[in-house]
Amino acid sequence: MSTKNPHLDPNKFRDSLGTVKDDGKRNWIYPKKVSGKFYKWRTYLSWVLLAILFAGPFIQVGGRPYMLFNIFERKFIIFGAAFWPQDTHLLIFLLLIFFVFIILFTAVFGRVFCGWACPQTLFMEMVFRKIEYLIEGDANQQRKLNAMPWTGEKIWKKGLKMTIFVIISLLISHIVMAYLIGVDQVKEIVSQPPSAHMAGFIGLMAFTGIFLFVFSWFREQACIVVCPYGRLQGVLLDANTINVTYDHVRGEPRGPIRKNKIEESPKGDCVDCSLCVQVCPTGIDIRNGVQMECVNCTACIDVCDEVMDKVERPRGLIRYASDNSVLQGTQKLITPRVKLYSFLLVLLVGAFVALIATRDDLGATVTRFRGMTYQARETGEISNLYEVTFINKTFDSQSVTLEPEDDKYRIEVVGDQNWTLDGQEKFEGRFFIVTDAESIKTNQENIVLYLTQNGEVIDKIKTSFVGPIAKK
Repeated sequence: MSTKNPHLDPNKFRDSLGTVKDDGKRNWIYPKKVSGKFYKWRTYLSWVLLAILFAGPFIQVGGRPYMLFNIFERKFIIFGAAFWPQDTHLLIFLLLIFFVFIILFTAVFGRVFCGWACPQTLFMEMVFRKIEYLIEGDANQQRKLNAMPWTGEKIWKKGLKMTIFVIISLLISHIVMAYLIGVDQVKEIVSQPPSAHMAGFIGLMAFTGIFLFVFSWFREQACIVVCPYGRLQGVLLDANTINVTYDHVRGEPRGPIRKNKIEESPKGDCVDCSLCVQVCPTGIDIRNGVQMECVNCTACIDVCDEVMDKVERPRGLIRYASDNSVLQGTQKLITPRVKLYSFLLVLLVGAFVALIATRDDLGATVTRFRGMTYQARETGEISNLYEVTFINKTFDSQSVTLEPEDDKYRIEVVGDQNWTLDGQEKFEGRFFIVTDAESIKTNQENIVLYLTQNGEVIDKIKTSFVGPIAKK
């Protein structure tokens, strides 16, 4: 990502991270409290998104969750549709659609998602940071508090803040677990002693510790160091991508305004107040151009607009714009690359819809029992033992049977003769396939089983039958 600002050294600001000091230690970021049009709308949107996030596990349709990501049982419910391991290809298509959409969206609008909808930004800037401002004050007050010795005031403020942070982290961890295992199981874990659900209790405590660590200490490093999305900007963005951008054509050369003094040379609109740097949650200077650390949070836009109002100059010195729009005054959104990404996205969505429309409601897997060949019965019959796994992908009860295509075979079910599956149930059973020894022509024959659902044949399952070596 190269800057097109001719007034800046393109290498100077890229030599180090804003969150790392010259000696390699952590440079703690104290972003100044910001207000303005974009911050207000981000706040409103965060309320909506957080409400959806916290309400998600509790939303049920027909008594079943609307969203569930049970990676432990490999069961997923997305917008009310259930997906099992047999639907891995569908989940892969969903992931591909998601990634292509992200690539397309980023190519056009940059990292708008990071600043407006990413859970990390939502919780950090709209929850934890606001609590910090409320208890410890603005940036300068926080610096003073951290620098002072451990007095009663500092212990009280730090203790109160961390107590609230722990409570919120606990709440988030329970919500995450509800998405993973379901609300009912989380309620069961919470209502009983830890010893009754030790794995669930450890999971909740682990999630709580992770969230507390990220939002109380790791913070912006999650975006700068861990998240790969920012590093993808180098290949996803181009000169037509809309980002939070500093208008260097209008702003340079920068310098403070001095009243009643004639300037020796004309200056740009930037008064070099550095407020755009002070409000940045990742500690960068947006005037250096597009940077990996920028999450498009718009804090610099709001504070710069306030400064422009005070010095009676037009707003928008920092704004949503592309490099080309700054240099040429025109904005082109539909580029050949955007057309290609759009075509791929439409193609993937079409294929996914077709696969969903043709997906079987019932899945079945039949395998011969491991470690066994055949059984010779006293009646002169030969049998093979099989294992069967049924998965009911619907939310309704289904009656299932298996019937041999060839009449010389018959099926003997081990245990319950009635294969009835409740909605979203996985069932594993065993059965014998039996035939007369005289009817066996080879020591291994291919056979076909009809899978019936509520009396209707829906699939053919191929397997093999092993018998004694045929006598010549």
